[in-house]
This record gives sequence, C-alpha cells and structure tokens, in this order.
Amino acid sequence: MQVLLGLGALALVPGYALANQKSNIPANLAHLGNKTFPGGVALIDLGASSVRPQVFFEGKPVLVLQPAQTDQWWAVVGISLATAPGTHEVTVSSADGLTSQKTFQVRQKKYPEQHIKLKDRKYVSPPAQTLKRIEQELEMQIDAYRSYSPHQPSNLLFDPPSPGRRSSPFGLQRFFNGEPRNPHSGLDIAAPTGTSVRAPADGTVILIGDYFFNGLTVFVDHGMGLISMFCHLSEIEKLPGDKVRRSDVIGKVGATGRVTGPHLHWNVSLNDSRVDPALFLR
Repeated sequence: MQVLLGLGALALVPGYALANQKSNIPANLAHLGNKTFPGGVALIDLGASSVRPQVFFEGKPVLVLQPAQTDQWWAVVGISLATAPGTHEVTVSSADGLTSQKTFQVRQKKYPEQHIKLKDRKYVSPPAQTLKRIEQELEMQIDAYRSYSPHQPSNLLFDPPSPGRRSSPFGLQRFFNGEPRNPHSGLDIAAPTGTSVRAPADGTVILIGDYFFNGLTVFVDHGMGLISMFCHLSEIEKLPGDKVRRSDVIGKVGATGRVTGPHLHWNVSLNDSRVDPALFLR
C-alpha cells in the first residue's frame, strides 16, 4: 500500500446472477441491500468457494467478503453518482483462472438541489494562481481513493464518526452563489469546533493534508477499496502510516477550507466510487 502525504425491479438475466436478491443476503449485509442506485451499493452473491474470487467493476477491484457462519462470497460494489441507470456487470475471476460476468441493475434516483451563498468569491471561482494547487491536491486525493489493500474491513456497519445533526445529506445537486458545481459527495455532520472525529472502522491513515477546498483532511484505508475521508477539521491527530482501531480519535471538527460553519464532511468510497455514508450507519 502506498502511503501518501499531501498539503478530501431487478430483472434476472439468463446465465447471470441477480444482485441484491433479498432472500439470501446475510444479516450483517442487510443494511446495504436493495440500494442499487447512483451513490448506492450493489450486493452480488458469488457463490461458495474455498478461495476468495477477484471481482472488478469498470476495471477497478471490488470489495469481496465472506460473512461469518457462511460459505458464500459476496461482492460489495460501489456505484458512483455518475453511473447511468440500466444494466451493468462485474467481472469475476476464480482461483482456477476462469472468468465470468455477473450483472446488476442500477435504478434511477434524483437528489434534491442545495443553494449555498459564500462570502469569499475565491471558493466559487478560484483565481488562476490557485488552480495549480487545486489540481495537485486533487491528484493526491484521487490516488488515495484508489488505494486497495488486501485485508477485509473490520466492519461494514458504522457508528457516526461524530455526534451532531446531519446538516447536508449525500448527493445534493449544489449551487454556489447560483453557479452549478459537483454534487455533494459526502455526508455533513454539524458539530462544534473541537468535537472529536472517530474512525468508523479499523484502518490505516494513508493521506493527510491541508487542502484549498477541503481544509484539514484525513484519509483512512479500511481495506479492499473501502476508504473514508474526513475534512474541514480543526486538528489532525494521526500521521500517514498510523494504524487506527474503530472509535479511535483521528481529528477534531473544524471550519477549514470551503465552509459556511463548523462541521464534519465525511466521504465513503468503494472501488473509487463515492457512495452515501448514511447507508453504512447504524
């Protein structure tokens, strides 16, 4: 694993498997069932095998796990907000070298709009001299999202990383000072500056930085392409390479970067696709 340091309905198709077949989803994955929409998750039953199969979606490795007390393997596929509704497929490679495809259906979901007024125009239309910084920071963060370590995540049912009100949900179509921008790729939790931010699962800190838009930021690799990003922090309490356990404090809520007030912005990424963190919460 590369450690980085920077400045955050379903139709059955003959010959294929049906994703999110609710009758056989293990109990510890049930909270992720029937969430096959942009920003959601597809659960795909891979069958029984003595060796973990490899799964790829759009060329990127996918989280594959074997729930306790079962002999079945499951693929947990992140579906990005840019994914079009319709039929999609993953490629499955077994230990004997055989390759097959399994399909799943992505249904449409419309997210509401959010209009935000910012006093500082540089966060709406950054000056030319700032664009190089933004590009470099984005490249580092994309590399972190694409990290894939071989260990299985400790848990997929999360506690909120911070107490507080969920002030802005995932997927909002955002407008800053009336100008359209990228959809909201995470969950905002409003909390006072200094409130502890805790890891929702075991992992390794792979990137920290102070970014133009995200402010003080921490990336944690939970394993097999499951990545958490926490930003707008007032303090960072970990360094790249640090191991964290579930509920360990990794930083403090703040108001750094492009914000209108103190809050935690939390991203969850699967196979380099940003998905709704609320799907993973208790």
